[in-house]
Amino acid sequence: MKEYVYADNAATTKLDKDAFEAMIPWLIDEYGNASQPYAFSRKPRQALEEARATIAACVNALPEEIYFTSGGTESDNWAIKGSAFADCDHQTTITSLLEHHAVLHACEAIEKMNYPVVYMRPTNSGYILPDILENHINKKTRLVSVMLANNELGTIQPIKELCKIAHAHGAIFHTDAVQAVGHIKIDVRELDVDMLSASAHKFNGPKGVGFLYIKKGVTIHPYIDGGAQENRMRAGTENIASIVGMAVALKNNCDALEANIKHIMHLERILIRELNEAGINYVRNGGASKLPGFVSLSFPRKDGEVILHRMDLMGIGISTGSACNSVNKEVSHVLKAIRLDESLAKGTIRISLGKYNTEEHVYKIVDALKRIVK
Repeated sequence: MKEYVYADNAATTKLDKDAFEAMIPWLIDEYGNASQPYAFSRKPRQALEEARATIAACVNALPEEIYFTSGGTESDNWAIKGSAFADCDHQTTITSLLEHHAVLHACEAIEKMNYPVVYMRPTNSGYILPDILENHINKKTRLVSVMLANNELGTIQPIKELCKIAHAHGAIFHTDAVQAVGHIKIDVRELDVDMLSASAHKFNGPKGVGFLYIKKGVTIHPYIDGGAQENRMRAGTENIASIVGMAVALKNNCDALEANIKHIMHLERILIRELNEAGINYVRNGGASKLPGFVSLSFPRKDGEVILHRMDLMGIGISTGSACNSVNKEVSHVLKAIRLDESLAKGTIRISLGKYNTEEHVYKIVDALKRIVK
């Protein structure tokens, strides 16, 4: 069978084999409920706390600052809504027009409950610069939420500088780091963020599990009412197998971070070089600071949907933008936010290379694009 070239790692990633194998015992033999007091639950409870400590070490947090969730969407919703609901004065939330819908729709939800929200417009390169935040923030701001790396452009935001501004005005800072965790170095202490969202399936972990980092001392409303799990902040029986798999996958990626980045950047350079040498007319979106292997390309007067489907028929998987918007054929909100000309926006695709991609994959991608767009 012909190998399918998967180049949409921003949508999801292949499960790490070590993570898969680490999950099996907690599904088959050690299936006890970690919240129960008897002996059969001791190993699952120990595995839960070991995974929490492993994940905390990967982002330089304390174990008690890591809260397990069902993924990035829940983590984002908890950060936005939990912050708002803990604020009886209905102070302002500030976010950007670049955010994932998990943040934007959560903000729309709190707006309906009379919590004010301000939406910052990015630069044409897809950045929220410090002066943009300075122009919107004031003493009545409670929360600032800006994603660490954009899921369509790959742009990495100046989070550390934005945090300084937020804290200077007495606000707390949340970052959706779903695309970034496990792919670039992340130190929550160095960034000085108050909350950070992550999703396991973006860094070779299982789907349906993630975490929210909440800095010690930050006041936030519990997300789910029920039992006493997650320090009474997020009720529900813990998914031990997936949590263990997430911890293994993240540690493996962090341990091999430099090698992975070097490999992926090598592939990215080949991709851009071959496109240029082929004389293909394209525009690359986003600025200089981007995630490794994250390539947003716009082809003038072409149709991104057509390119996607033709490449799929050739055995290559890419995206036209955010995978979460694949049903909606309108120009994505991110491309609108950076004011990309409509003739370019409609011809935009996203190629996101991962650690399992090879040089052969890249040459196949370029060859396919030559046949389709040239």
